[in-house]
Amino acid sequence: MPSVSRLSSSYGRGDFADAFSADLPETASGDVEALARHVFEQQPEWIAMLMSIRDILVRPFGLKRAADLQSSGGDRISIFRVFDRDQDEIILGEDDWHLDFRVSVLLQPTSEGRPRRLIVTTLVFYNRLLGRAYIALIAPFHRLVVRSSLDQAQKRGWPSDSGRAAQPPPATGPANASNASD
Repeated sequence: MPSVSRLSSSYGRGDFADAFSADLPETASGDVEALARHVFEQQPEWIAMLMSIRDILVRPFGLKRAADLQSSGGDRISIFRVFDRDQDEIILGEDDWHLDFRVSVLLQPTSEGRPRRLIVTTLVFYNRLLGRAYIALIAPFHRLVVRSSLDQAQKRGWPSDSGRAAQPPPATGPANASNASD
């Protein structure tokens, strides 16, 4: 979990947390909001299908559906409400009666020979037993979605400050998105 995230003071109180990251090419944008939009607003179709199934399954429990979130307006990136932003990090999330969650999208600068990284951290707080059960069911899908979203964003090419897509660095293995912590 990134210690420099504005969520770090809440790590100890969270009920579920994970973080995934992707290396960024030198030419990638330094605008963390543009990077977050690139990750979350252009996801693969199978993720939309999973969200549709999730929406059907949660309806009887009165949980917010993706369509409800997108139509609720306000400052949003995809279905996520923007809670806070600064130069290197944007905090997204939602509050519902079963759980509250925050997603940090953090731009980590180059250090010790490592390239800049984009780190996506999820922190969940259960409000009821249903929140615990919900996360137990969706955690494997959540991890797959976050990893795939980072992989797809990298394959499409990261946005650059010049407006053209920055090409991803060469792959070093089967997937560049890495799990920073479970």
